Amino acid sequence: MSLQEDRALVQGLLSTRSVKRGDFVLASGKRSSIYCDARVTTCHARAMPAIGRLFLAKITELGWDPEAVGGLTMGADPIVMAVAHESALAGQPVNGFLVRKEAKGHGTKRQIEGLLEGEARRVVIVDDVCTTGDSTVKAIEASREAGFEVLGALCLVDREEGAEANIAGALNCPFGRIFRIAEL
Repeated sequence: MSLQEDRALVQGLLSTRSVKRGDFVLASGKRSSIYCDARVTTCHARAMPAIGRLFLAKITELGWDPEAVGGLTMGADPIVMAVAHESALAGQPVNGFLVRKEAKGHGTKRQIEGLLEGEARRVVIVDDVCTTGDSTVKAIEASREAGFEVLGALCLVDREEGAEANIAGALNCPFGRIFRIAEL
């Protein structure tokens, strides 16, 4: 499939499967008449390869050259796996990692999972939906604390309610998106 076909497929699936209208309280605490449950799209078998390719294309467009992509569990998990899989198929592997909300209290007591020590240094943080960007901010901060160079953050759907300012402005971290909520 071409990138335009990938984009149309994912946009259609997000619009029909993920976007709901009603009265919702978002993770940010804000009320909204629109809710985007992107996981029902990011976990969809037909969407996953297209999402992986769209993220890889956007990462290239933004001039980032990561060794790995990761994000805060759960929203980022299917995106991380899709990007890692599609990058391997393309012959330019980009590993994946997951960021726990807090470090494990047992075993290795790690907050970042999926990479061996020193396996990656340059990373991109991914997320499914960004409203204020709090989840992405947590993943960026944890990744920086782990010694990673965060090249940027990229979300599937930007609700355009402050995430870019909180990530690019407050954290001095470049920010990109695949879709704006208005496109869905």
